[in-house]
Amino acid sequence: MENFKTIIEPFKIKMVEPIHLSSFIQRKEYLKEANFNPFALDSDKVIIDFLTDSGTSAMSSDQWAGMMQGDESYAGASSWHKMRESIFDLTGHEFILPTHQGRAGERILYGHLGGPGKFFISNTHFDTTRANIEFSGAEAIDIPVEEGKNPKEYHPFKGNMDVKKLEEIILEKGSANIAGVILTVTNNSGGGQPVSMENAKAVAAICKKYKIYYFLDCCRVAENAYFIRLREKGYENKTYKEIAQELFSLTDGAVMSAKKDALVNMGGFLSLKEEELANACKNLLIITEGFATYGGLSGRDMEAIAIGLREVFEPNYLHYRITSTTFLGEKLREMGVPLMWPIGGHAVYLDAKELYDHIPVDQYPGQALVCELYLTGGIRAVEIGSVMFGKYDDNGKLIPAPMELVRLAIPRRVYTQSHIEYVIEVFDKILKNKHNAKGLIITEEPKFLRHFTSKFKRVE
Repeated sequence: MENFKTIIEPFKIKMVEPIHLSSFIQRKEYLKEANFNPFALDSDKVIIDFLTDSGTSAMSSDQWAGMMQGDESYAGASSWHKMRESIFDLTGHEFILPTHQGRAGERILYGHLGGPGKFFISNTHFDTTRANIEFSGAEAIDIPVEEGKNPKEYHPFKGNMDVKKLEEIILEKGSANIAGVILTVTNNSGGGQPVSMENAKAVAAICKKYKIYYFLDCCRVAENAYFIRLREKGYENKTYKEIAQELFSLTDGAVMSAKKDALVNMGGFLSLKEEELANACKNLLIITEGFATYGGLSGRDMEAIAIGLREVFEPNYLHYRITSTTFLGEKLREMGVPLMWPIGGHAVYLDAKELYDHIPVDQYPGQALVCELYLTGGIRAVEIGSVMFGKYDDNGKLIPAPMELVRLAIPRRVYTQSHIEYVIEVFDKILKNKHNAKGLIITEEPKFLRHFTSKFKRVE
């Protein structure tokens, strides 16, 4: 379909789910009841749900058919063997532990390796990764490349890790204190930007030099492979799966939330090369998740993951996925909406700090935009700025995040072109009324992952 301008979905719709079309007056009351936090909204009060692409995919007819074959045996289920074979084919890692979702794998691996005095280094840790690391007492350090911190600047691989800083931190902290280096592909907190193979190899070389564990946070590895094939010399004739396999071959292990690029609603895994580390993690898995051949998953979930990990690398699907996301981003950019450029794979990231330059960072311009999107058009999105990643100094003053972004995370195989056109129309209204947007303050917050449950009020 590359010779046509129109993007068509490479699938037919067999089942539909109704959308409740709420009014502005209704949404105003719903948002007030949710304390200006869209996480607290019921799904039937949302028109277009861009809160996350995690677990929100529409599964294929093959996946649903596979679920009917789910073997629900407690140990050694045939569904486990199918899932394991699919993961091993992709990662090449011998030791594979199923988990109910990605954060369970993070808690097991990083909890085991972490602890006070330990450090994890990443291009950018996402929210649950950072929380699991910090909960163990370890410290999470982000070192994206400088280009990744500037939303307007074009760079083909803004998700890359700063390898110069990586080596400097290892020398400063001492290699024995570095619990692991985590390369997140694509870089979710950094605007959904891809990582190059060149960068992945450079990180691998440094980790090997200092004998440090190197892990891949691979929940969007297929989308990252698409960008490598599109933008990196020498990979234009490789398949997307071959590119992904090369990424995995560089690492000591991987954590995956299968709720993204395995196209399922629940599931994940932890894969490792080293037997001793795998055995330690297996013990934690059995204590907290379930036996080693199901890890908190039903047999039908494992069937769907095995199939989804194959379907996600289909060229027509990946082309549709990336170009449809790019279409939305380019249209918004043409309208004058400031955003992270170039457009990432799974989401469009808006620069709320520039859009709402009249709102100071301690009044959370990203959260303000999230609220305006919902009020204006019933669109639920998520703030990825100082609500999610901000910290406080010893005097209680906010240390803001490097960027104030809002993520429009697009569920896989869910929305049609007309839904996207509606979103574009909503942004036309957002732009016209942008000077009327008001900031917010936090009235209640937890210690970890505050964006999920914090309560806000408007600054009048």
